[in-house]
Amino acid sequence: MDVAASERALDEAFDHAVVYHGFTDYMRDYEVIVHMTADPGTGIAPAYFRYLFRYCVEADCRTTVRPEVWRDSLDDRLIDHETGVDLDGYVWGVKWHCLYPGGQVVADSSRAQAWAQTIGIDFHEVCLTTNAHELTLVFSDLQVNEVDIGYTPWSAD
Repeated sequence: MDVAASERALDEAFDHAVVYHGFTDYMRDYEVIVHMTADPGTGIAPAYFRYLFRYCVEADCRTTVRPEVWRDSLDDRLIDHETGVDLDGYVWGVKWHCLYPGGQVVADSSRAQAWAQTIGIDFHEVCLTTNAHELTLVFSDLQVNEVDIGYTPWSAD
């Protein structure tokens, strides 16, 4: 997928729910599962999409949750929505992060250029920012496809 197509794909995921991200079970590619919804009045049904970052040579995940919020979010009751909803702190139990401010392709990435020179194929760098994580990936190709409700990486073909 070229850079313009990657940018369009990332724009489509903007402000939707990231429900999973991590390496595939074979540990080469990195996937981000996004639950996309629209205003019910549009008639567009909610759907899950798999963003598969192929040949992922670098994956860096950092928190965007401020340290003082982290300090207030250590209680294990916050990993369950029912027990954490009335507590102070970040409720991890919602089990999704809003892809906001979203994803962008890093222009003229020196990291991607170095991998391209070393391996001999094109590489790209993207930064995906949610309300809890900032994810930076260096990869060669992006594939986006709809997946079934209940998809998990360990249930993939």
